Amino acid sequence: MHTGKIKKIVRERGFGFIDDTDGREVFFHQSSLLDTQIDSLIDEQKVEFEIEKSPKGPRAINVRILKE
Repeated sequence: MHTGKIKKIVRERGFGFIDDTDGREVFFHQSSLLDTQIDSLIDEQKVEFEIEKSPKGPRAINVRILKE
């Protein structure tokens, strides 16, 4: 599992980006969220996720909010 923080959310289009602790930016789609909805996310929120390869680069899947 990877960890990171929500960098940007584009709610009207149903996707966003995560700043991975490895220093890369990872795309996520609202269908990849577990136990939450995209409207509940906020910038800088800590999350954990897995990464899969996609034709456009790495994509976060199984995104879950981390309790602080």
